[in-house]
Amino acid sequence: MRVLVSDTSVLIDLERGDLIERAFGLTFELAVPDVLYRRELQDFDGQRLVALGLRVEELEAEGVADAQAFRRCAPRLSVPDSLALALAQRRTWTLLTGDGALRQLALAEEVACHGVLWLLDLMLEEGVAGDQLRDGLAAIAAHPRCRLPVRDVRLRLDRYGG
Repeated sequence: MRVLVSDTSVLIDLERGDLIERAFGLTFELAVPDVLYRRELQDFDGQRLVALGLRVEELEAEGVADAQAFRRCAPRLSVPDSLALALAQRRTWTLLTGDGALRQLALAEEVACHGVLWLLDLMLEEGVAGDQLRDGLAAIAAHPRCRLPVRDVRLRLDRYGG
């Protein structure tokens, strides 16, 4: 089974779009580093996410050292984000992020990296109804803190039946 390492922003977007339960019902698994879980998710519906199937993964010492090196290369990265990249790299899993700096570093490190729009396309391929994805993406895009590219959102809304 394919494992996707998520940063917090992707999980927030899925929650905003009421798509979180759908995401956990597909043929991939979602994982986060344990530090990200403790700092950013545990007190904010974390138990529900674990019950849905979220994997909380611990990094070995070498992975933590990698994360520290990533932060030296890109000081704007948060500790949880650098750990997510290290986890994806160490396990040869795909990273999911909405953070531009994290995405750039992942590409430089040759770690497969995608965002929430790619994930929604994957969900469509795996049988999630287009109208659910359209409604979810519309809710995500309507949020004031949404940073998704407007053109890509419009294309997907049309693709999903908008």
